[in-house]
Amino acid sequence: MTRHTTVTISTRGKGLYPFTRDVEDWVAKQNISNGVLTVFIQHTSCSLVIQENADPDVILDLRDFFERLVPEDETGYRHTAEGPDDMTSHIRSTLTHTSLTVPVISKKLALGTWQGLYVFEHRSHPHQRRIVLQLMGE
Repeated sequence: MTRHTTVTISTRGKGLYPFTRDVEDWVAKQNISNGVLTVFIQHTSCSLVIQENADPDVILDLRDFFERLVPEDETGYRHTAEGPDDMTSHIRSTLTHTSLTVPVISKKLALGTWQGLYVFEHRSHPHQRRIVLQLMGE
């Protein structure tokens, strides 16, 4: 059996935005106890990560690290149509993930104790990010 839906996450600029609870709530309502969940973001300037959800410093350090790793510099890129964070957002997205796979066991995400799902927004301005969830199982 397969079920799918789309969730929208509002971002306020660069950073990591948790959405584990949204996914857990949807999975719990499906008629599938055990299976595989695919999480896919329909954008090229943000990404998905599974990351620690206990210490907020982890999220801040990741954001700061990517700022140092891929600094904004319009003179270093050809693709700058949407501003200095345009091409750098595409590079950061390439270095992370646009899809994730999570096992579902007994109607629950099989995440580790300190793991959570995050949208990693690479753009400076707010966006509405669409995420497709597809659950396959029995």
